[in-house]
Amino acid sequence: MKIMKFGGTSVGRPERMHQVKDLITRGDEPTIVVLSALSGTTNALVGIGEALASGNKALAKERIDTLHAHYLAFYPALLQTAEAKAKAEEIIKEHFEFLNILLKISFNEAINRDILAQGELLSTKLFYTLLGELQIPAVFLPALDFMSIDENSEPELPKISEKLKAILAQYPNERLFITQGYICKNHRNEVDNLKRGGSDYTASLVAAAINASVCEIWTDIDGMHNNDPRVVDRTRPIAEMSFDEAAELAYFGAKILHPASIWPAQLHNIPVKLLNTMQPDAGGTLIKAAVETTGVKAIAAKDGITAIKIKSSRMLLAYGFLRRIFEVFEKYKTPIDMITTSEVAVSVTIDDLSHLEQIQAELQSFGTVEIDRNQAIICVVGNKVAETKGALQSVLDSLIDIPVRMVSFGGSKHNVSILVDAQYKTQALKSLNEGVFDWSN
Repeated sequence: MKIMKFGGTSVGRPERMHQVKDLITRGDEPTIVVLSALSGTTNALVGIGEALASGNKALAKERIDTLHAHYLAFYPALLQTAEAKAKAEEIIKEHFEFLNILLKISFNEAINRDILAQGELLSTKLFYTLLGELQIPAVFLPALDFMSIDENSEPELPKISEKLKAILAQYPNERLFITQGYICKNHRNEVDNLKRGGSDYTASLVAAAINASVCEIWTDIDGMHNNDPRVVDRTRPIAEMSFDEAAELAYFGAKILHPASIWPAQLHNIPVKLLNTMQPDAGGTLIKAAVETTGVKAIAAKDGITAIKIKSSRMLLAYGFLRRIFEVFEKYKTPIDMITTSEVAVSVTIDDLSHLEQIQAELQSFGTVEIDRNQAIICVVGNKVAETKGALQSVLDSLIDIPVRMVSFGGSKHNVSILVDAQYKTQALKSLNEGVFDWSN
């Protein structure tokens, strides 16, 4: 059995839903299809929640009505028969009645998570209606029946596997299953989610849960590119890469893949393919356990970074100093991206500023604390790049005209990370693109 995940742009228009229908029915292998919300829907739902949270019910109502109008225009172009259109109309009515009811009750975070779940519920139900109209046999597989997270918001993979296998066992002769990405139940049995981009995570978790043959992630780009095609003119897709390389790129900014979505597939050695819904015959990118090629393979950038420098003469020869610093970040559940040290200072980077003031206050007991906001991490990734002769030199030579705040090298065989002020990010990506890749072929 294989997994096919389709993102918001892949289902965002009626004609694209029809393309998805063609893709999932062209093979013989049993398939679980994971769908995101229609493009723009999750952003709209976030806006509705924000309006309700601020008490602005008039604005919330306006945003609900705008989104409702979008779906009322969507389904007549998707479906042909009166019966299917009536089903779709009823589905849309049910979900928007729910959103309108929220205008009359007190808002809380649990309600907000319910709001955010509506996009995936709508897209899968409408797509399932399309399959029914075309008499394509399929089973509707509600993610809320098997996808769960614990009190730390971590997926419960053994429990997911047990529940999902039991459900699938009820349909031994069925070959097509439709489920939602992103949404899940939490340890209180409330509707929750795997955070933004979580449909990739869902697909990888489902693949691991059933030991799938492959996990296909279908988007609107032909695989993982060696640089950001939105800001760099000349890029090319990468034919194959290792799980470790892909994990580095996803974490450090490659938008095509959710950062957490690699480890479940890697854990069970399930290959991941990144494919283009609009160009289904393009090669895309294959992610697997090991690759032969070495050297720089791709570059990604992560925005919204804050650098924190702790300077203290007491650090000299003091064991336990780093541990005490890290305990401050652990206390506030704030992950660190990069770290560099010297005899008298430690610099770290974070992207979660929720507790920055408290962290800064506690770190001041160790020495002087300096905060640099609006930074960007440029991540240069490749198999054994840290061991490849000349790789680091070519990276640094490419950045000779750009002020570099931090460099992290050697922590991983597969990555060199450079911190620059955000204003230099695009320049750094372009300079590296010309400096580290061979464009002669």
